[in-house]
Amino acid sequence: MHLPLPPPLLLLLLAALAAAATTFRPDWNRLQGLARARVEVKAFVTQDIPLYHNLVMKHLPGADPELVLLGQRFEELERIPLSDMTREEINALVQELGFYRKAAPDEPVPPEYLRAPARPAEGAPDRGDL
Repeated sequence: MHLPLPPPLLLLLLAALAAAATTFRPDWNRLQGLARARVEVKAFVTQDIPLYHNLVMKHLPGADPELVLLGQRFEELERIPLSDMTREEINALVQELGFYRKAAPDEPVPPEYLRAPARPAEGAPDRGDL
């Protein structure tokens, strides 16, 4: 009994699939690290950002998470990537930068922190009357 040969294009496709299956090896440790980082940043965004005064989340689909620091006139001062940071590290960074953390999202902010983390320029006179 003689079996018909498959078309050459089908053989070529099967050979390409077999080669791809044997050469691609995902780095599972790296993928787990990426998934953990995304979960950490998401936890910070959903649970911690509402507690900080003057810290706003802006979602940009497909963009890596980063903290963008703006000046009083909304000029960009610095960008800090957050992808490789844990939730605790992000909280520590934000507090180190001077953002005021409330105990509850609806808690009032003390007057001395209303403009936080903004700081006057070095050598600038105190303009508390503004």
